[in-house]
Amino acid sequence: MTHLVIDCSVTMAWCFEDEASGYADGILERLKTQEATVPTIWPLEVANVLLVAQRSQRLTEADSARFLLLLGHLPLQVDNDSTAHVFTDVLPLARSHDLSSYDAAYLELAVRVNCPLATLDKRLRAVAEEMGVTTLA
Repeated sequence: MTHLVIDCSVTMAWCFEDEASGYADGILERLKTQEATVPTIWPLEVANVLLVAQRSQRLTEADSARFLLLLGHLPLQVDNDSTAHVFTDVLPLARSHDLSSYDAAYLELAVRVNCPLATLDKRLRAVAEEMGVTTLA
């Protein structure tokens, strides 16, 4: 199975109807034949988006539980080596390309494991393409 790196923007588009897109749906479809890798920040980002959505009554706790069940059935694996690269690779990448450390973590992972990056973030996509990282269309 081939791999790809998926960021939180794509993941959460699967959760919210008003954020759904053909792009995100296409990435979800790819997961029928491909595996995805995410950095260690990903579960915290997903949890935070769900928490904020629940607090603002955009989602119920039951909605969050259903979404987490869906994620649990997808071929997503957390790259536990990501943390070891935060200060040596992620931080310099964020500095040099004016990215958040969160976005740089996805980019660093895509570079390190030589996988295409799936993101809805225009700035992250542009930087990835500047660096020669394949981004999924």
